[in-house]
Amino acid sequence: MTRERDEILQAVSSAVLAVTRHLSVREVLQVIVRSAQRLLDARYAALGVPDDDGSFAEFVAEGITDKQWEAIGPMPRQHGMLGAMLREGTPVRLPDLREDPRFEWWPKAHPVMKDFLGVPIRDADQVLGIIFLANKRTPGGFTPQDEELLTLFAAHAAIALTNARLYERGRELAMLEERNRMARELHDAVTQKLFSLRLTAQAAAAMLESAPARAAAELERVERLAGEALAELRAVIVELRPAELDRHGLAETLRKHVRMLDRLHQARVTFAWGGEDDGDGQGGLPPLDAAVEVAVLRVAQEALHNALRHSGAERVEVRLGFGGGRLALTVSDDGHGFDQAGSRGLGLVSMGDRAESVGGALTVSSAPGRGTTVRVEVGL
Repeated sequence: MTRERDEILQAVSSAVLAVTRHLSVREVLQVIVRSAQRLLDARYAALGVPDDDGSFAEFVAEGITDKQWEAIGPMPRQHGMLGAMLREGTPVRLPDLREDPRFEWWPKAHPVMKDFLGVPIRDADQVLGIIFLANKRTPGGFTPQDEELLTLFAAHAAIALTNARLYERGRELAMLEERNRMARELHDAVTQKLFSLRLTAQAAAAMLESAPARAAAELERVERLAGEALAELRAVIVELRPAELDRHGLAETLRKHVRMLDRLHQARVTFAWGGEDDGDGQGGLPPLDAAVEVAVLRVAQEALHNALRHSGAERVEVRLGFGGGRLALTVSDDGHGFDQAGSRGLGLVSMGDRAESVGGALTVSSAPGRGTTVRVEVGL
């Protein structure tokens, strides 16, 4: 067992290190599944994290191609052996899964699984998920030693999964705190100045006929206050500028972001540059104002979030282009779309505000069953 225990320590180390590399929960699950598959020499491996609606909040698998996943169909429900393992919370080792009375059925395109080994991933009395292997490549099926190793691995996987969840929660709280800080700064640095600007403009309007000279002085003050407010607003935007933009520029930052989302989601997410690439890593983009880069990046992130979480799309394309002195970003999906009449949800207002803040314009094209296209153009 010495060699096996060395292997499991290495597999657990990979799962724990996945958390320290700031990977998402789904990426940590993928590391756990791949490690277990290699550890016990199984053809198939999967890990499911249940939700409260009878399905799985996360379900990752190894040994099944994307084409097979597409043919299998929706994510599995909590029935059959998977449901039994969640309810019972005990390991299951079988020479032939299909002969167990708890087994129910598979979709037509599901691969045939025979020998089976599954264990719960537990945190005290709570079952966080289940990890199972099928079709051991070594003849003879899974052994009691395999069950012991996978049970030990699952205990450590629970730590990695819990830590990943805590990290994501901490990141969410950090983002919330950053938003609150930004709101405070905007209130202190900009809102009060805009309030003064409004009062000064009202005073100038009142004196326009009776005291035009004084009104002109007030209007000069309005111009000065507006300039100061704009400068302070731009300073806040620059302060919140993601570090990736400084290191990689807008085009490469978008490319890397899209590549990450493509790995994490079932939908195919692609990036395309619509201009002439001169090999500078920016896709031929001219130098961009910091506020423009931040605004365009945030619009792209919001549009991608909507497409991947709400649209049911199978394909999402991000296209960045420059021509005729205008920068254009387009995010298109083939999802179910929505009725635009009276709709101001899905972050459309915030995306429009971001575009307008840098002198750009946002257009949204969508209809039920026809997908959605979000486009922002900014003159440079």
